[in-house]
Amino acid sequence: MERNVGCRQVEVTDTGRFPVLPMAMLYPTLAPAAPMRFGPYPLEAARDAPPSGEHLSLVLVSHGSGGSPWTFRHLAASLALAGYVVGLPEHLGNCRTVDSLAGSFMNLENRPRQLRRATDAAFADPVLGPRLLPEQVAVIGHSIGAYTALAIAGGRPVAGPHDTDEGRPVPVEPDPRVQGLVLLAPATPWFLQEGSLAAVRVPILLRTGEQDRITPAWHAGLILRDAEDPGRIEHRVVPGAGHFSFMSPFPPELNRPGFPPAQDPEGFDRAGYQLILATDILRFLGKRCFGR
Repeated sequence: MERNVGCRQVEVTDTGRFPVLPMAMLYPTLAPAAPMRFGPYPLEAARDAPPSGEHLSLVLVSHGSGGSPWTFRHLAASLALAGYVVGLPEHLGNCRTVDSLAGSFMNLENRPRQLRRATDAAFADPVLGPRLLPEQVAVIGHSIGAYTALAIAGGRPVAGPHDTDEGRPVPVEPDPRVQGLVLLAPATPWFLQEGSLAAVRVPILLRTGEQDRITPAWHAGLILRDAEDPGRIEHRVVPGAGHFSFMSPFPPELNRPGFPPAQDPEGFDRAGYQLILATDILRFLGKRCFGR
């Protein structure tokens, strides 16, 4: 039978300002898919369908500042079709629906904790939790989502000049369940202090855009600087890509010139790159993180 994408909504409980966070989970299913919409974002999926397969690995996606996890829906669907369970938490306080904490110290605290709580919720889910391999999680982070991933994997961030409480260390509890990171156009100014990423020792797939004007090359350079074993980091500069080129193409109603996340440098094929990106990530997860 043909494998499709299942979709299940899960509530994530947190101790911060937002006690309940929404999270969608995509996973493999043999049930027939149908068109669904998540706000303006369309996806073919089977709502609350029974999952297919056992011993599945969990991948979480941390979206960018003021963004939405659904801007990575094509990548998440590709992973689900390949047999992964993908958690898409929404970082309340720094997402498209509630962005009141952007640039705040609280946001730097919240994001890694929210990701940890999302991991807890995935493993505790009565439908998908029993299907998951224990203690095996990978995190995909874009822009400040990469900060979130690095922080939960052992990074020691410090509030930067554009945050409240500049220079104050951000308290983060690392999550030993994280086995690998995929960092896309990473934002890393919270790791300027030398050695602040030295404790991040998991494999990393790192992709940066040649034409990225928001997080230029020095952001990725901080990650490479602190690597005790450079061989565990697979870095590639994507020719012609901009900061937002790693996201799914936007629906026509959002694809307008005044909306930068929908735009790419001239000549870059975002839709075509989605397949390349998914292939790279699947290979990385299988060989470097979960030993498939």
